[in-house]
Amino acid sequence: MIGRIVKLNKYIKIKNMAHFVPERLVTNDELASFMPTSDEWIVAHTGIKTRHYAINENTSDLSTKVANELLRKSGYNASDIDLIIVSTISPDALTPSTAAIVQGNIKATNAFAFDISAACAGFIFAMSTAEKFLRTGQYQRAIVISAEVNSKMMDFKDRTSAVFFGDGAGGALIEASNDSTDESFIAEKIETNGLKKEVIHSGRITPLSDINGDNYPTMDAFFQEGRDVFEFATTVVPVQMKRILADNNLQTSDIDFVVCHQANLRIIEKIAEELEMPIEKFATSVTHHGNTSSAGIPMALNEALEQGFTGGTVLLTGFGAGLAYGSLLIKI
Repeated sequence: MIGRIVKLNKYIKIKNMAHFVPERLVTNDELASFMPTSDEWIVAHTGIKTRHYAINENTSDLSTKVANELLRKSGYNASDIDLIIVSTISPDALTPSTAAIVQGNIKATNAFAFDISAACAGFIFAMSTAEKFLRTGQYQRAIVISAEVNSKMMDFKDRTSAVFFGDGAGGALIEASNDSTDESFIAEKIETNGLKKEVIHSGRITPLSDINGDNYPTMDAFFQEGRDVFEFATTVVPVQMKRILADNNLQTSDIDFVVCHQANLRIIEKIAEELEMPIEKFATSVTHHGNTSSAGIPMALNEALEQGFTGGTVLLTGFGAGLAYGSLLIKI
C-alpha cells in the first residue's frame, strides 16, 4: 500500500488570543467572613486582592465564550477549525471531554477535540501539542483553551489553599502559514517529575475495594503543600527558564515580556529576582484574578495585549501538579 504523502507546514502563527472571567467578584473580605483569614494576611502572603467565581457556569461555558471570541476576532467560521484542545483540571465531567462539549457548542463540525490535564502547566502542554498537529500539514487551524472553575474543587475551610484560587478561561487561535515572518514558536522545554506527585493533588478517585450496591466514586478536595510548591517554583522553574534562553543563545535582555503561571505574586517576584529581571517585565494579573491554574497564562497575556503590550519575544512558563512544568518561547 502506498501511503499518502503529507506536506509539512513550515510555519505556525498565533493569530488571536482571548480571555473571559465570570461576573461574580470575590474579595478577600468576603472570604474572611466565613474562614479564619483576613485581607491583610492574604495580600501579605499572596499579593491577591480579588478573584472571580463562576456561579451556575461550568468549565465548558467559560471555554465556549473564549472560543466564540477567538472566532469573532479572527473572522473565521467554526467550520474552519480543525482541532480544539482544552487544558483543564476542573472539567465538566470525566467524560465527555470539555473540548468535545465546546466543539458541540460552537458547532465546529470539522474539528476533533480532546482535553489535556497538565495542571498549571496545561497551556504550555496544549500549545505545544496543537503546534505539532498543525506542523504535520494535515490540519490548518486550532483553538487552544485553558479553562478552570477551581471554585468547585475548593475546601473553603482550608485557608492555605482556598484563598489563592479563582475561575477563568483564556486561549489562542493558531494557524499554519507559508510566510516565515508569521512563525510564532521559537523553542520549548517541557518536563515532568512524577516523584513529586503528592505535592499538589485534587479529585483522586479511589479504586474499587468491594462489589456492592453502595459503591460510588469519591473525590477529595484540592490540596497543596504550600512550602514545597514555593520551593519548586522558585528554584527548579527558574533553572529551566535560564536553560531555554541559553539553549537559544538569548539573554534575559532579549525577552520583552514574561508570563509565568499566575500562582501568587510572591512566587512571580522571586522568579524575577532569580532571573535578575525587572518585575515590570512580568505579567501580574494574579493580583485581581487570583490563581486560575492553567488559564492564568493565556488570560494574563491577552490582558497585557489589551492593555497596550505591542508584542515581541515572550517567555511563557507554567508549573503545577505532576509535577509538570514547561517553558515556551514565542513571538507575538
